[in-house]
Amino acid sequence: MREITFALVSELYEDHLDDLRVVRKEQRELYTDHRQAGGKAQLDDLEAEITYLLLRAARPRNVVEIGCLHGWSTSWILRALRDNGRGTLHSFDRVDAATRRVPPELSADRWRFTHGDVRTRLREFPDAIDYLFVDAAHTSRFARWYLRAVLPTLAPGTPVSVHDVHHRANPLPFSEGRVLLEWLGARGHSSFTTAAAKSPAVCAELERRRTNWGLAEPIHTGRDNPMVFFTSA
Repeated sequence: MREITFALVSELYEDHLDDLRVVRKEQRELYTDHRQAGGKAQLDDLEAEITYLLLRAARPRNVVEIGCLHGWSTSWILRALRDNGRGTLHSFDRVDAATRRVPPELSADRWRFTHGDVRTRLREFPDAIDYLFVDAAHTSRFARWYLRAVLPTLAPGTPVSVHDVHHRANPLPFSEGRVLLEWLGARGHSSFTTAAAKSPAVCAELERRRTNWGLAEPIHTGRDNPMVFFTSA
């Protein structure tokens, strides 16, 4: 995949607008059920939609999700694989709540969940990772682990999403976000975010366009959108 930028994201919205409208309706219904069952939805709307759109564009054979909690991000990813008509999601988490909340019609034949600490489960990774999604322990130690053990295994151009980086413009010292951004900077890698704390103009412009596309009605109550997106080198 080419570099993830505002131009690419806008293009993907227009390319997949009709499908995205359907998925948003499905996710809105799931969100109601999710909350009633005591589930926590991690992703805000913008970052969830962009994840879906990047997956549609990348058409991955294997997606690895590190951290799925109650399955909100899992359901977005699985809908993208369903709409692509291909791909398997490999999710890893210490808690198995997602297995009770992801709709069976989404999980059948395209989802493999592994219960336990992902750092001890590398042998259960697919042979090749075509999209990496990370939303687990937000510590510097965990970041250093996946930057050492997982990122170097990715082929150049592999899309990566990492959550909870930009709740503020500059992540706190010794946090996952700070370690990740320093790692990217040292290698000359760019990243993209719609987080209002980091990129307010990007966030505002994308929200304006989403309004024009009829996507303004929120699903999730969160508005931080702290995820960063980049491609491996």
